[in-house]
Amino acid sequence: MKKAAIEAILKYGTQFPLSKTYISNPLYRSLEEKVTNMYGAPIIITKNSTLGHLGVIPSAVEDTDAIVLDHQVHWSVQSAAKVLKTRSVPIEMIRHNRLDMLEDKLKSLSSKHKRIWYMADGVYSMYGDVSPVTELLSLSQKYPQLHIYFDDVHGMSWAGKNGTGYVLEQIKEIPENILLFGTLSKTFGASGAVLICTHKGRYEKIKNFGGPLTFSAQLEPASVAAAIASAEIHLSPEIYEMQDELQDLIAYFNDHLEQTELPLIMNNKSPVFYIGTGMPITGYNFVNRLMKEGFFVNLGIFPAVPVKNTGVRITISRHNRKKEIKSLVEAMVYHYPKALQDSQTNINKVRAAFQLPITEARNKEIDPDGFHTVNEQSILNIDRTQWNTLMGKRSVFDWDGLHFLENIFNGNQNQKKEHQWNFHYIVVYDQKHLPVVATFLTYSLWKEDMLAPVSVSEQLEEIRIKDPYHLTTLVLATGSLFTEGEHLFVDKSHPQWKQAVKTLLHKIDELEHQLNPGMVVLRDFEKDPELENLFLNQGFIGMAMPDSCYTSNLDWKDTEGYLNQLSSRSRRHFRKDIQPFEQFFDVYVHQTLAHKKIDIFYQLYLNVNKNNIALNMFPFPKSLFQGMADHPKWEFLTLYLNQVVDSNDLPTPVGVMFCYKNLKETYTPAFIGIDYRYTEKYHIYRQLLYQTIKRANQLNFNRIDFGMTAAFEKRKVGATVIHKKAYIQARDNYSMELMGVMESN
Repeated sequence: MKKAAIEAILKYGTQFPLSKTYISNPLYRSLEEKVTNMYGAPIIITKNSTLGHLGVIPSAVEDTDAIVLDHQVHWSVQSAAKVLKTRSVPIEMIRHNRLDMLEDKLKSLSSKHKRIWYMADGVYSMYGDVSPVTELLSLSQKYPQLHIYFDDVHGMSWAGKNGTGYVLEQIKEIPENILLFGTLSKTFGASGAVLICTHKGRYEKIKNFGGPLTFSAQLEPASVAAAIASAEIHLSPEIYEMQDELQDLIAYFNDHLEQTELPLIMNNKSPVFYIGTGMPITGYNFVNRLMKEGFFVNLGIFPAVPVKNTGVRITISRHNRKKEIKSLVEAMVYHYPKALQDSQTNINKVRAAFQLPITEARNKEIDPDGFHTVNEQSILNIDRTQWNTLMGKRSVFDWDGLHFLENIFNGNQNQKKEHQWNFHYIVVYDQKHLPVVATFLTYSLWKEDMLAPVSVSEQLEEIRIKDPYHLTTLVLATGSLFTEGEHLFVDKSHPQWKQAVKTLLHKIDELEHQLNPGMVVLRDFEKDPELENLFLNQGFIGMAMPDSCYTSNLDWKDTEGYLNQLSSRSRRHFRKDIQPFEQFFDVYVHQTLAHKKIDIFYQLYLNVNKNNIALNMFPFPKSLFQGMADHPKWEFLTLYLNQVVDSNDLPTPVGVMFCYKNLKETYTPAFIGIDYRYTEKYHIYRQLLYQTIKRANQLNFNRIDFGMTAAFEKRKVGATVIHKKAYIQARDNYSMELMGVMESN
C-alpha cells in the first residue's frame, strides 16, 4: 500500500482538486471496479464517511419519509439526519437496540409516511457491541415500509467475505431496502468511505445529486492507489489469514481479561474493548497511569457515553503482539485498583454504574478523615435551631417550611405519583461534631424536559395528552420541585471542607444505588469553580438553569424612596407600566381562605403552570393550597380588579402571590396565579411583583427570594439576577439526545 501510494504521487501529483462528477483521476475506475467486486453490488466512493452521510442521507430520504435513530448511532449519522429537519422530515429516536420500541415507531409512523428509515451502526464504536442485523431484516419483511441505513465502518475488514464487514456477513447480500456504509480508512488502511446501494433509482440519485459527493474534491491520488492495493488484498485469500490472525489476538485478549476482575463491558469477537471506570476522575487517573507505562489507550467520556459510564476504550490490530497484550493486561490489573483508590471509589460502584453483577470489592471505600454523617428522612429528626442556622433564611426550606412540605408531599398512596416525595436530610460533621456540609434531597417524579427549550416541551405536552407520564423519570435532587435557592451549606472556612463535600457525594451515591433514580441533580449553584471541579470529577455534568432573582433593597420609607434605588430605565418602566394601573386594583392579604376561594386561587395557579412551559413541571395538588391556608407562615397577596365582579357582585381575584415568611428574614413569593384574560390590559404580573415588594417592605423583611424564570420582568422592579447551574448524572444519555433531536422538529 505504501509503495502504491508513492508511485501514484510520482505519477499524478499530491492532489486532484476537482469534483469527481466532472472528471476523476484515472485510478478511480480501478478502485471502483475492485470495491464493486468485493461487495458484488453497486458502490459509490466518498471522501470520508462523515461527508458521505451528508451526501447520501438527504438524497435517499424523501420528504414523505421519516427517520428513526438508534440513540447510540454514530454522531456523523445523527448530524446528517438532522439536516432533513429543514424539509420537515420527522426524526424519532429509540433506546439502543430496542426493537420493541422500533416496532412501536413503525406502527405509529406507517400511516403517515411512505418509508421509515432506521439508522444504526453495524458495530458500535464505544463498547464494540453490534446491531441485531438478522432481526432487523426480519422486521423489515414484516413491515415493508422499514428501510435500514447501516454505518458499518467499525465492522470493516476484520469480518465478512472479502472483509466487507459485520453487516454483510450477517445478511450475505444487500436488499434494496438497505443502504450500507463501509470505510476505506480505519481497518481498510487507506482513506475514504464506500456506500453500497442496490436500488437502481436511488443509486443514480445519490451519485448525481449527493451534495458533497457532487461538489467536494475527490480523494488524493495516493489515497486512491493505497485503497486499490488494499482492495486487492481484500479480494485475495490473504484477507482471511489476516482475519484469523486478528481473531486469535481478540480471543487471547478476552481470555486474559476473563482471568481478572477488570470490568469488561461487552465480551464479543470485535476488536473493540471497553473497561469501565465509572467516574471521569477514575478514568483520567487510570489512563495517565497506563500512559506512564507506555500504553496509549483512549478514554471514553461524555458525551460519547453517559458521564458515569466513563471507561477506557482499547482497540487491537494485527500489529499488536501477544506479549504486548499480556503486558497491557498486567499493567491494568496493577493500576486499576490504585486508580479506584486514588479517586475514593470501588469496583462495586463501577459495576453498578454499568449494571454488571456485583462482586466482592477488594478496595474498601475510604472513610475520609473521620467525618460523621447524619442521614434522616424527616426534618422532625433534625435539630430545629441548627438547621435554621445552616439552611434557614432562604426560600421555603427553613425547618417549618420543610415540615410543611413533608406534610403535603408525604407519599400518601392516594396521591398521584408525581406528588409522592421522599425526603432525605444529610449533615456531615467533623471530628469535633461541627457541621461542615448540609443539604436536603427529594426523590420525586420529574418531567425530563423541565429545563428543555419550549419547542421541545410543546411537542412532549401534545404526547402527554394521551400519555401523561411520557418521558418522565424519578429524580434524586438537592432541594425540591417546590424550593429554589442555596440548597447546599458548605463551611468553606473549615480546612477539610472539600473532603466533607466528597463525603456528602458518597452518601448521595449510596442513596442512588438504593433508590435507582433516572437522574441525580445537584441544583441552584452560583459560579463556584472549586465546587464545580469537585462535581465534575465525581461524574456530574454542568448545565445552565433559568436565572434566579432576589432583592435586598428594602430599606425605604415610601414610593419615592423605592424609586430612588432603581435605575433610570426601571423608574421609567414603573411610571409607564405599574404606577398608572395601581388604581384599578384592590390589594388584599389573606391569611386564611374559605374552600371556595381556594378553588379560585388554585385555578389561577393552574393557569400559570400551564402557561409557564419554560419551567415545565407537574402541577401541584390542591391540598397544597389548603395546607397554605392553614399554616401561619403562608399568606395570599391578592389583586382584585375593582371593575370586575362575579355573579354575586363580589370582587373577582385576577392575580395572587403565594408568599412564605421565612424566619422574619426572607419573604418568598413561591408561586403565582393569574387570570390571563386581564393581564395584558392591566399588567397584572408586573403589578403583583410591585405589590410583593411593598408587602415585604411593610413587614420589615430584609430580602425577597423571587425564584426562577421571568428574570427580565423582575430586573425591571429592582431585582438582582443570578446565573444558576445544575450538575447532573443521568442513567444514560437517551433522553438528552432525544430532546436534542426534537429541538428543531
